[in-house]
This record gives sequence, structure tokens and C-alpha cells, in this order.
Amino acid sequence: MSGVVIVLSSILKKSDCAACKFCCSFRRQSLWETPVFSKEIAQQLKEDFPNAMFRSVGKSSMTIDLSMLYKTNNPDEEVPCYFLDKNKGCLLPAELKPFDCSIWPFRVVNKIDNGNTVVLTPTCPAVNKVPREKILELLDSGLREKILNYAKENPAIIKEDSEFFEVLQ
Repeated sequence: MSGVVIVLSSILKKSDCAACKFCCSFRRQSLWETPVFSKEIAQQLKEDFPNAMFRSVGKSSMTIDLSMLYKTNNPDEEVPCYFLDKNKGCLLPAELKPFDCSIWPFRVVNKIDNGNTVVLTPTCPAVNKVPREKILELLDSGLREKILNYAKENPAIIKEDSEFFEVLQ
């Protein structure tokens, strides 16, 4: 999926993403955002990162389980992904990086009236600096179709719809 990252770099600066890392840490209420891995990749990651814990999502997918890392009951406490090094960034090689991470801040949701739709997660500080016309132009250049096709084959990445998301049509 490295092609998706290259495409996203046309609208997001790598330096902004490296400085922020917001997408790589999770509050309890945002655990639905944890990335989805195939069971095979999760097993490989368990071997490479023995402290990483996973839980099943669907028949053939897994996501990281961060629940044991929270130290307080504060709902605003954030914990980083197991694969995030605060100085180096993501430790995963491109071939093991989840699609969810590759397409951030985009997500796929199922809209009752419109089927699967690509939406924007407005909490990404870097994407909020990008004119919406540029984002739509990028999606319309083939990225939307690529994301939706991946979601058809990997339905575990489809998130629940929310008013929180910005629909990009």
C-alpha cells in the first residue's frame, strides 16, 4: 500500500505528520480507530514485538488491543500504538503497515443511504490546513476508488458512521 502513502504525501507534509503523531495514539473513546491487520500479519508482529497484544475483529482480521496500557480512568488519557517510537515514528516496514494507517485521515464508513463512502477524520491537524478542493481532487484522481475497492475485499476496515466524519463527495 505504499502507493497510497505516496499519493497522500501530495497533500500532507511528512514533517507535519512526524511532528504530530496524533493518528498513532488512542484515547479509550477512539479505540474503534485502531488499525486492522490480517491474522497472518498480526502473528508475525507478535513475534517481532512480543509486548504487542491483539484482539479479533471479524473472521480474518485483528486489531491492536491497548486496553491494558491505560494507567488512569481519565477518558482523555492517550496511549501510543505498540509500533510507535516517539523519536523514530512508526517502526513497521511498509509491507506490514495496515491500510488504515496508510490512508489516514481518510476512513471508509457505511452510509445507509449511500453504501460505503470515503470520509475525512477532521481531527488530523495537518489535513485541516489543506484546502478541501485539493483533497477532493486527490480522491477523484483514483484514490477514492482504490480505497473503496480495498474495503470491499477487507470489510473489517469499514468504520461505523458518525456525524463526526466529514463526507467528501
